[in-house]
Parts: sequence; structure tokens; C-alpha cells
Amino acid sequence: MENKEPLSPHIQIYRWHISSLVSISHRITGVINIVAITFICLWASLLLLGESNYETIDFFLNSSAGKFIILGFTWSFLFQILSEIRHLFMDLGYGFELQTTKITGLLVIFGSLILTIIFYLIGKNFI
Repeated sequence: MENKEPLSPHIQIYRWHISSLVSISHRITGVINIVAITFICLWASLLLLGESNYETIDFFLNSSAGKFIILGFTWSFLFQILSEIRHLFMDLGYGFELQTTKITGLLVIFGSLILTIIFYLIGKNFI
């Protein structure tokens, strides 16, 4: 007897779309941003505990690993902001057409990368 029930989309047969990539990334960056805000609060509270604690954190943030983490947090915040703006327009009833969702999804992805580079260049005093 043959089962004629439809198969549910599974990861092996599901085709990825820009909207699904942006949606999953939006959730991941939300978690990353919570971690980032927690670290920022801890860093600020270490200022109250003395200069030596601050110097340790300052030394780490000026290392290559620290700069990479700061750059990652910057991208994460920018991605979240652009994705939230996209969702705001969708909440207002705009942008549900397939072509529009692809364009706005790409704008979120590439916009966050471009803005991260601009922020990096501003931080390095190149701009």
C-alpha cells in the first residue's frame, strides 16, 4: 500500500531562500546581541572595581582577537537594525512580494556588511 500523504519540507529537500537566511540570521544575531550587551555591562561594571581590571579588558580589546570580536558585534548590531527596519515595513503591510523580499533581504545582508566596513574605517580614522 502506497502512502500518498505529502512530505513535509526537510532540510535535505528544502531550497534555501534569502528570506529564510535573513530570518534565521536575525534570530542568531539577536542572541549574539544579548551576549554583547552583557559583556558591555560587565566591562562597564569593571570600571567601578579599579583601574587594573579596566586595563585587563582594555588589553584584550586592543588585541587581534578583541578587535575581531568587536567587529563581529558591530556587524551583528547593524544586521539586527536593518532586519528590524525590514520587519517594520512588513508589519505596515509593505514588501511581501517575492521580488521585494529578495531585494530587501539582500539589502539587509550587504547593507550590514558595508556599514560594518564604514564603521571600521571611521574607527581607524580613514574617513
